[in-house]
Amino acid sequence: MTEEDIPAALALWQGLPGIGLRDADSPAALAKYLRRNPGCSFVALDEIGVLIGVSLAGHDGRRGYLHHVAVSERHRKQGLGRELVDRCAAALKAEGIEKINFWVKADNATGLAFWNRIGGRERTDLVIVSLILGDNPNA
Repeated sequence: MTEEDIPAALALWQGLPGIGLRDADSPAALAKYLRRNPGCSFVALDEIGVLIGVSLAGHDGRRGYLHHVAVSERHRKQGLGRELVDRCAAALKAEGIEKINFWVKADNATGLAFWNRIGGRERTDLVIVSLILGDNPNA
């Protein structure tokens, strides 16, 4: 994934149920994330070059993170989601990362089923807690 892919990725994410975009998903913030994590995020294109899948990934030096992994509804069940995740995992592993964390909305049954199929393990021992450091509750 490159900075040039951001508008198409945002269009895909915005059109899919189960994806929760925040203000931190602005084009500028996504470009900054890609620059911090080069070679960790990937896109899938159809035969005419239209973006049909995307996986945003990066790491903090000890843990990897996946964000907004998505494939257009029309192109699902073809292995694209798994391929995107596998590519992110390989890139993160090459960076020395041994564990990838990600968040799935509790009501995203399709997403949860996908992650279960490819070996994801639900963590019931954790609670997500956020600190908002500014005035924007949608940060």
